[in-house]
Amino acid sequence: MKILKAVTLFSVVLSGFISDTSYGQTSQSDSVQFEKLTWTEIDNKIHSGTTTIIIPVGATEQSGPYLAVGKHNTRVKLLADEIAQKLGRTLVAPVVSYVPEGSTTPRSSHMRFPGTITVPNDVFEKMMISAAESFRVQGFKLVVFLGDHGGYNSVLEKTVKTLNKSWHDKNARAFFDVGYYTAVTHDYAHWLAQHGYAKEVGMHADISDTSLLMAADPSMVRQQALRQSGQPLTSQGIYGGDPRRASAALGKVGLEMQVNAAVHDIRSLQQE
Repeated sequence: MKILKAVTLFSVVLSGFISDTSYGQTSQSDSVQFEKLTWTEIDNKIHSGTTTIIIPVGATEQSGPYLAVGKHNTRVKLLADEIAQKLGRTLVAPVVSYVPEGSTTPRSSHMRFPGTITVPNDVFEKMMISAAESFRVQGFKLVVFLGDHGGYNSVLEKTVKTLNKSWHDKNARAFFDVGYYTAVTHDYAHWLAQHGYAKEVGMHADISDTSLLMAADPSMVRQQALRQSGQPLTSQGIYGGDPRRASAALGKVGLEMQVNAAVHDIRSLQQE
């Protein structure tokens, strides 16, 4: 009898758990994320006018002792989703996280540190071309590359030129939104300088990099290591700038600049 009661109680608890966590979930059919949709949902969206897709390109690289190596992937995924929602009729492809980061033999650039993954430029270019072509044949007419890391910008520019040359008679277009990137390297850097942080802006793992990640996902910033960082050292993977006054409040300004720049650029193409 006790066993029967225990089984009955377990069944009730399990039933409630399933109801709360499975049947209670909202449908993902309205998601902007390509990977969360079924093929039929994607097909319906394309035929209903969702013909723009963003390919968010991140990176997996060292960023000093206090920033997690997936910072670019996290930031570009978050912002691509927000950009797509603001644009409407736009989907977001899975994040590309394996990108050129230097040589393995000999080890160069960020590959000098653990925590970095690299692929050769030509492999990266072919992968981007194949991904874009995959979307074109499905019916997407505007394929946007959104790059969060500057190391592969020249490759993406070349990729877009190659695609647009081959697509000239296919009613499709590829676009590399460099404005999304320069919103940080130019506009945000200038804003930080105007607000008293000029000496703390560097090239990598600086106050800008750190603040942006704090705003996007604070769990990826190691606060104790950040406070102890002291003078930025190249040997620790920090390329100029003092990050110790970084904050989520500062980072939100930069993230908003990136979103606004991308929405402006992409919307202008959608309206052509």
